[in-house]
Amino acid sequence: MVLRKIRTWLGAAFFLCITLLFLDFTGTLHHSLQWMAKVQFLPALLAMNVIVVAILIVMTLLFGRIYCSVICPLGVFQDVVARLGKLRKKNRYSYSKPLTWLRYVMLAVMVVACGAGLGAIVSLLAPYSTYGRMATLLLQPLWQSGNNLLAYFAEQMDSYAFYSVSVWMKSLTALLVTAATCIVISILAWRNGRTYCNTVCPVGTVLGFLSRFSLFKVRFHVDKCRDCSLCSKNCKASCIDFKTHSVDYSRCVACGNCLSSCKFGALSYSLPYMAEGGGSSGRNGRYDSSRRSFLLAAAAMTTAAMAQEKKKVDGGLAAITEKAVPKRQTPLAPPGAQSLRNMTRHCTSCQLCVSECPNHVLRPSTDLQSFMQPTMSFERGHCRPECTRCSQVCPTGAILPIGRDVKSSVQIGHAVWIKKNCLPLTDGVNCGNCARHCPTGAIEMVPSDPDDESSAYVPAINEARCIGCGACEHLCPARPFSAIYVEGHEEHRRI
Repeated sequence: MVLRKIRTWLGAAFFLCITLLFLDFTGTLHHSLQWMAKVQFLPALLAMNVIVVAILIVMTLLFGRIYCSVICPLGVFQDVVARLGKLRKKNRYSYSKPLTWLRYVMLAVMVVACGAGLGAIVSLLAPYSTYGRMATLLLQPLWQSGNNLLAYFAEQMDSYAFYSVSVWMKSLTALLVTAATCIVISILAWRNGRTYCNTVCPVGTVLGFLSRFSLFKVRFHVDKCRDCSLCSKNCKASCIDFKTHSVDYSRCVACGNCLSSCKFGALSYSLPYMAEGGGSSGRNGRYDSSRRSFLLAAAAMTTAAMAQEKKKVDGGLAAITEKAVPKRQTPLAPPGAQSLRNMTRHCTSCQLCVSECPNHVLRPSTDLQSFMQPTMSFERGHCRPECTRCSQVCPTGAILPIGRDVKSSVQIGHAVWIKKNCLPLTDGVNCGNCARHCPTGAIEMVPSDPDDESSAYVPAINEARCIGCGACEHLCPARPFSAIYVEGHEEHRRI
């Protein structure tokens, strides 16, 4: 019982903090909580974070799949839905044979997709990223709307404790895919508990293979078992066969439900010599549950790390709406991505950078090759040279950490002038917005007729100095298409 409570509280703490990390639009929580994204198994593997991967493997070899029941947010989400389903009917599970062939087929698909750079397939199978999209695209708009409601009421009382934020649809296609995924996973969890974890999830398959060799396992004390079947009926992983007194350790997530449901002490989370035929440890033949719980808690918390930085307040400019998205020949990847190829091969589309972007520049891609991976567009803001938040929170190495001094010299693209849209030529008015707001001085206004100083002044772009931040595109007053837009580079350069 103590084991189950500790697992539940730790899982709830991880789940709540990771959810808040995705929902936070102020930029305050990512300083202290971003490590939770970086201790997820697949992101750490793609980022080649050897220390984190080694810790997770050792934890699994010692204690079984506690990663799945404590650290993985999608796993805890399924537990929450399964708990709601259990209110309808108790003791509703039963043992089922493992679909081993399906599990390894899905793992093979994931390995091939990672090797081939098929980001769309990787994003659909990655458990952490699946939950990240659900939190960003489904929950964050509701969270922001609630904040705006509080801001409205606070304003009526002359209080500025809250401020309104822009709530907008980042991608209809990604939203529909995410909603469908959420519905499918929720139905499976409502009906059968951890079905998704143990039939589809490739991370669950890898850790399940390792957990077969774990030191601590749920073990039967055969002489105490009364074949009441309560353990099987409460196992949300459907991995306990009470008739043969066996546990499929590749599916067991060490949740502790079976231990708390057994009324005869026939199950223990123990070492090998403590089970089989009534073996025991501790006083009166009982295994010390407090020691078990301590070991589980210690293992789950070994990945904890915290980092604090000063909060950056982004001043912002007045919002300019109703901009149309230009058709770019080459998509824009954030500074720190290094190249479109690096982004495609490492990104799992978790949407953490999208949810954390304070300038509303990042949104899910609708391109098939990079489906739901972040891409840049400047209808709602531009990529400020002093902002490096996306590089700080990316857990997979798709966007590598960079400093502010480096970011201001990274060229992710270059500005392109569209003569037919430029207001000085179409409307006969003076403008120069693009030149005034260019942070690198890459744009200057020159006469449209070199031989006539009194002719309309239009922008001239120095591509060697342009970093592709999008300030010119965002602040161009031309509608619906800007008279200047940023074309991406496949390989980023330093200037």
